[in-house]
Amino acid sequence: MRRGDGRPLEDPGATGEAEPETGDAFVPGVPADPLYLPAPRMARVILVVVLLGYLSVTSLNLAAAPHTRSSLAMSFVCQAGVFLLQIGHSRARARLSPLPRRCATLGSQAVLTFAPLVFFQSQWGSMAGFLAGSLLLLLPPRWAWPAYGLVGLTMALPPLLEGLPLRDAFYLVQSTLLTGLVVYGLSRLAELVQVLHDTRVERTRMAVTQERLRFARDLHDLLGYSLSVITLKSELIHRLVPSHPERAMEEVGEVLAVSRKSLADVRSVAAGLRGMSLEQELSSAESLLRSADVTVHADIRLGAIDPEVDTVLAAVAREAVTNLLRHSRAGICAITAVREGALVRLRISNDGVDPGYRDMSPHSGSGLGNLETRLRAVQGRLSVSRAEAETFALTAEAPARPDRGASGTRAEAYAQGPVA
Repeated sequence: MRRGDGRPLEDPGATGEAEPETGDAFVPGVPADPLYLPAPRMARVILVVVLLGYLSVTSLNLAAAPHTRSSLAMSFVCQAGVFLLQIGHSRARARLSPLPRRCATLGSQAVLTFAPLVFFQSQWGSMAGFLAGSLLLLLPPRWAWPAYGLVGLTMALPPLLEGLPLRDAFYLVQSTLLTGLVVYGLSRLAELVQVLHDTRVERTRMAVTQERLRFARDLHDLLGYSLSVITLKSELIHRLVPSHPERAMEEVGEVLAVSRKSLADVRSVAAGLRGMSLEQELSSAESLLRSADVTVHADIRLGAIDPEVDTVLAAVAREAVTNLLRHSRAGICAITAVREGALVRLRISNDGVDPGYRDMSPHSGSGLGNLETRLRAVQGRLSVSRAEAETFALTAEAPARPDRGASGTRAEAYAQGPVA
């Protein structure tokens, strides 16, 4: 599949392999690594492993000291509680919960952090780093950083009360503050990885949606015109067969040519390679209108035009002629296509408008809405008007050489407007 600008749209499913739902890099034809973990899951696994690593340090410190089995069991229960609370605090949605709820869970973690100090003293000190990290994660910055520093300084008390050297107190303070930063950094990193992953998935979905819109618009432009031509000529053939069989056979040949061209156009739309010429489209329109007994006055003076602008204006001409045949009993049609300096102006007007055709805005139908969207993509504009004498006029203007950086991208323009 290709995008509307002709560049390939990646389609991993075309190789028979399914793209991972996570949206991570996928190389067709390369067997998936059974040990591979998507980036968001890998970030969470790393966070959990690091937390368990810090818990193991505390467990080893406690196991090396002369504690009873009941004391060790109590320490493991407290460690499990701190671990579960920390996992909850490290989730992105935890920061979105109400402040009272966050304060309640932080209070629970503070109790599980400071209460065991009475029994285990400085051997339990490394657990305070989790609380310091949780404060940075859940509280507003103006409260989080002072509270973070206070927790770190508080951990100087257990070593000093035990009569340990000052360097041990400094070490525990430093360890608590560094652990808090590590927990905070890894938690935020896991959150950012998830956000990046979600953004990539959304961009992929948008690319698919934009391609569908492009295909729908191009298909509408093609088949609406071609089917109108085939219908008109088939009605003409039906009238000519009894009296002018030779002329009818000529029209049959033209119908076959139109149908073959339509088939080729549909294939080119699927490949994203379709290009149209305004001059050729207007020439075909003149021939078609004259065969429908419509008098055509044409003024065509075009120079060099950007290929994309040429294609868009050709689509405008095709849609205008299609609407003329569908919604009017026109006897006269005036076509003007001129380049005036840096601007290309196309105007198609006709008489015999159906009185019941009231809504003249570009949003009144998918055809005009699609054309307005396509013109916006090349910095152009579309307008329609209707005079009292049942005369309808469609005017499209676009720069002959649009400035690619002056407005939004073509994909952004295509993301707006109706679907055919």
